[in-house]
Amino acid sequence: MSTSPIQILEQQKRLLCPVYKGALKKAEEGFRGEIALKFAAQLADEARPPEIAATQTMFSASGGKFDFIACELDSLAYMEELRAVLGDFLKPEGQYFVFAGNVDISKKYAITLEGIPFNVLPLDEATVYNELLDLIGLERNDLKKLDTAAKLDKIAEAAAKFKGKFPATSFEQGKQEMGPIRIPENRPV
Repeated sequence: MSTSPIQILEQQKRLLCPVYKGALKKAEEGFRGEIALKFAAQLADEARPPEIAATQTMFSASGGKFDFIACELDSLAYMEELRAVLGDFLKPEGQYFVFAGNVDISKKYAITLEGIPFNVLPLDEATVYNELLDLIGLERNDLKKLDTAAKLDKIAEAAAKFKGKFPATSFEQGKQEMGPIRIPENRPV
């Protein structure tokens, strides 16, 4: 039986829109795409987009556990779904970044959910990729000529060294402070 996060998430049909999925040079495997967290009800054999997804996701994994994850969630409250779906693959010493669309732009949190620490940040207009590079101190020009696997390796390596200390708060407190889910105007319906 497989313990690879990619194989297990793929069997569950959770890996969507992969830009990259496979082996990395430094970590065993990496992924860039979306992860379905809560599936929409299906009638017959129709395919529907998930009700809740972790979009703009990047991760690297070794030994059946995530070393690094960065993703966007529409709502901070969806961290419960993220934790439930990825729980077996998370480890307390991993570096996990959640960019939540409804967190106040001036707030950043360190939230520990069921023993797993997450860095929670707002996502304004930029992408997870750009905001993460700024946060961990990587220059886009340094990554330009690398292929996707090498970029993921480099990002995961820099993320592992991240020592940012955000104010610790509870998940419940973070949910109380979050705003409504913002729906981008040009989003397809």
